[in-house]
Amino acid sequence: MSMHKDLVFKALADPTRRLMLDELSERKEQTLYELSVRLIMRHKVAISRQAIAKHIDVLEKAGLVRSEKRGKYRMLVFNDEPIKTVMNRWLK
Repeated sequence: MSMHKDLVFKALADPTRRLMLDELSERKEQTLYELSVRLIMRHKVAISRQAIAKHIDVLEKAGLVRSEKRGKYRMLVFNDEPIKTVMNRWLK
């Protein structure tokens, strides 16, 4: 369990990944393309889709994002449970 918490903190340490989670928490499911557009248009983040995919990989390993193949699209689904689990440690 300790390693899983470390992965959550690692994922949250990067400002770009936090922006990605902000966007995914606002709209729980998005395609990689939709997320890319939102980051570029709303936050002026200059980032390639390949770089976003690498960030998604870190978020998936931490359990914060799940990707699902739907037809030709890859849907990204936000999962806030790992954050709640980590925070409950101090907020009980």
